[in-house]
Amino acid sequence: MNLLKPVLITLTMATVQPGSLAANETDAATHAHEEATAVRLDADQQQAAGIQVETLEPHKLPSVVQAPGEIRRNAYASSIVTPRIAAQVSARQAKLGEIVTKGQTLVRLSSVEMAQAQGDLLVAEREWTRVRKLGKRVVSEQRYTKARVERELARARVLSFGMSEAELKRLLRGQRPADGQFDLLAPQQGTVVRDDFITGEWVEPGRVLFEISDESRLWVETRLPPQQAAQIAVGAAATVSAGEQRSSAKVIQIHHALDEHTRTLGVRLALANPDDRFHPGMFVETRIETRRQETGLAVPVDAVMRSPDGDWQVFIEHQPGEFEPREVEVLHNTGGLAVIRGIEPGVRVVTHGAFFLQSELAKSGFEIHNH
Repeated sequence: MNLLKPVLITLTMATVQPGSLAANETDAATHAHEEATAVRLDADQQQAAGIQVETLEPHKLPSVVQAPGEIRRNAYASSIVTPRIAAQVSARQAKLGEIVTKGQTLVRLSSVEMAQAQGDLLVAEREWTRVRKLGKRVVSEQRYTKARVERELARARVLSFGMSEAELKRLLRGQRPADGQFDLLAPQQGTVVRDDFITGEWVEPGRVLFEISDESRLWVETRLPPQQAAQIAVGAAATVSAGEQRSSAKVIQIHHALDEHTRTLGVRLALANPDDRFHPGMFVETRIETRRQETGLAVPVDAVMRSPDGDWQVFIEHQPGEFEPREVEVLHNTGGLAVIRGIEPGVRVVTHGAFFLQSELAKSGFEIHNH
């Protein structure tokens, strides 16, 4: 098998009628030079290029409903960071738009209340260490129990105020002072999408300092009339598109309460976004598979290509070994298939290897145009 064999490109030449205007002759000649209409490959070349051809037949396909939607942050993959006690912002360690890891320091705070709690912990720790060394044979049961409980309470108070376990251990080892300083850490990996505060600001308990979201997993919210929503099941496949961007999604929730204004039901889709192509706030078009089926013509999504004019096209086998583009209309995608219109059943269509044919066609047109 040798792909280096010459590929024969058949051209359609425009005939110039006597008496035509010069401008028309130029246009016809340009059109003839730019438009190659067929690619011929022998059996070895087809096999090497991965060309597969199938007869187009109607199939039972899931019907789809189409509706506008909006990209939202995944609330189950998002979290906020707030102080638990009143404190002053000492230093910022993360910024808006930064990707952080779980446990990473986000901000350092300072609090008189935390300083008091840290001091109480050191006192309780020393008392517990002394009592434990003496043992129950020397000290009373009451003193032993009291020292242990007070140490545990002091430890729990410091942790509940927001000090990390690692910083607590450094404090007890004498590696840092009881100065009321403590860090707030990232509870998850994700992108900082909110950090509305300034260094030196006094913040009260519950004030949101950071919001972190894993934008590799997003939601798409759309709304449908009840009769259409009833045709959809949780787990149904869907497609989300914004301009030329398109991605697969899945129905994860169907709301049960109608919107009192629009009388529609909310439908939530889960959208994987590993390439960061979609962002919260974007408006998109959704196509969701329903329980109903329809009969239609479909080919693999990769079999449908864009023509030089921007229209959709597939390659048909005009005769054995000869392939030519045919313009079609893509109605929608479902399950990795493109449902098309504009071509008759029984036609032999290239289902794999269309990109190779398009490349050969484009290359030939380029060479001819520049000849």
